Formats: sequence, C-alpha cells, structure tokens
Amino acid sequence: MSFHTWTWTEYQMLLFSSSLLDPIKVTDHGTLTPVSSVFIGRGGFGRGGRGRGGARGRGGRRGDEKTEWVPVTKLGRLVKAGKIKSIEEIYLFSLPIKEYQIVDFFLSNLKDEVMKIMPVQKQTRAGQRTRFKAFVVIGDNDGHVGLGVKCSKEVATAIRGAIILAKLSIIPVRRGYWGSALGQPHTVPCKVTGKCGSALCRLVPAPRGTGIVAAPTPKKVLQLAGITDCYTTSRGSTRTLGNFVKATFAAIGNTYGFLTPDLWEETEFSKVPYQEFTDFLSQKARK
Repeated sequence: MSFHTWTWTEYQMLLFSSSLLDPIKVTDHGTLTPVSSVFIGRGGFGRGGRGRGGARGRGGRRGDEKTEWVPVTKLGRLVKAGKIKSIEEIYLFSLPIKEYQIVDFFLSNLKDEVMKIMPVQKQTRAGQRTRFKAFVVIGDNDGHVGLGVKCSKEVATAIRGAIILAKLSIIPVRRGYWGSALGQPHTVPCKVTGKCGSALCRLVPAPRGTGIVAAPTPKKVLQLAGITDCYTTSRGSTRTLGNFVKATFAAIGNTYGFLTPDLWEETEFSKVPYQEFTDFLSQKARK
C-alpha cells in the first residue's frame, strides 16, 4: 500500500477548502482538487477560491485591525506610561507635540469641521497640475482648538492630513468674564486681534447670553474653542477664507499672550518632565 506525499500547496488547499465547506475530490493519481475547480475546468483554486485580496497574502485587509500606538518621541513615551497626567502639563513647559496620538490620548471628544476645500494649480511643461487644499478646524468645545491646512492630490488624503496637522497645532484657549466673575468663564478675557494677509479679526468680550456675533467662518472656530459669547469685528479681504480662519485662530491664540493682573503672582517653577523622568527614559532607551 503506497501513500501519497502531499505538497505544501495541496495542504493549504485542504485547509482553505475545509474552511469554506468546499468538498474536495481526490484524483486518480492521489492529488487534491476542490470540486469547484473541477466543475469549472480551471486549475488551482478556480473562480471559487481565494483569489486576490483574500484573508492571506499581500492582498489581505490590513486596515481592519487597529494597530497599537508605539510612541517614537520622549514625550510620547511619557504620555503612554502615564507620567504626564494632562495636556496642560505639556502646555506649561511649551513642549512640542510631534505625534497626534498624544492629543487623542488626552482629548477623546474632539470634533472636526472642514472649513473649505479649494483646488490649487501649478504650471508644468505638460500643463497644469491640480491639487486640493483642505482647511480643517478641530476642537472639543471646552478650551482647546486647532487648525490644519494640507494640500494633496486627492480630497480625502488632504482632509486626513489636515486633521492630523490640526491635532498637532492644538492650543489652549483662555476664557474670561464680561463684568462680574459669576459662573463659568464664557467669553474672551480681553480684546484680542489676529491678522493673516489683509484679513484682520478682532474679538471683543460680550455679556452672558449675547451669543457669538460673527460671520459664519469665525463663528465655527469660536464654537469649537468653547467660547459662547463674543463680539467680533473684521477688516480686509475676509472672503479669502484661508486667511480669515488663520486670523481668527491667531486671535484665539493671543488670549494667553496677554498678561493680566491675575497672572502677576510669583510662579513656582518645577522640573521639566524630561528632567523629572530622566531615569525612566534612559531605562526604556536601553531596552
């Protein structure tokens, strides 16, 4: 009695066909062939087989499983290890954020808004090369806002890149009161101005209940920043939406650039996280 030695291809065929409940026919010379391929008259897997883009091989679906974040910067390693408790500690020491996963770690309820998608062209010898420029504003409606601008050949790629850049550029928003300090801060602490190109945007504190008195473009940015009451004034070519958004974002960023009397208290300095957790960083680096 002779035994047929199966090849690796035949063994794979057996496993795959059994998983699909596809019956297998053993030919006269002892090799295995799925019945579907026998009926169809094609060799190998036939039309009923795995083909391209199945569960294995190069064409497998890689986007289904969510890969775990592996930090590559010292700040990212400290955040993932739980050494840094909040994003405010990063702002306190003005540490640059190079990984957008750090923002996702601290701010899980971010909302994004695509402000504009505009085509831009470059003249080449073969004609014009058209790409798409996306402006995306991101915020949590509670004191954090970011702006990202990305240019790409495809609209979806431009939006994805702009969202990542917006997370990397996220800034804290200082809020204050109009009149007496009752309840939660609701407006900008003082008059602030931002400028980009010829577009100028000025934010003025407003009484509680006023709402945001602004054009649609800065209104969306202020809402995502968590400001509920504000007067605005603008000058220049505000129909250039890209510059108008940047001017509003610059004005919001200037809220922490103004030194008010309540910030005159003496500051107690502490160690930078890189210095405080230097032993932890060196141990991880050795591994």
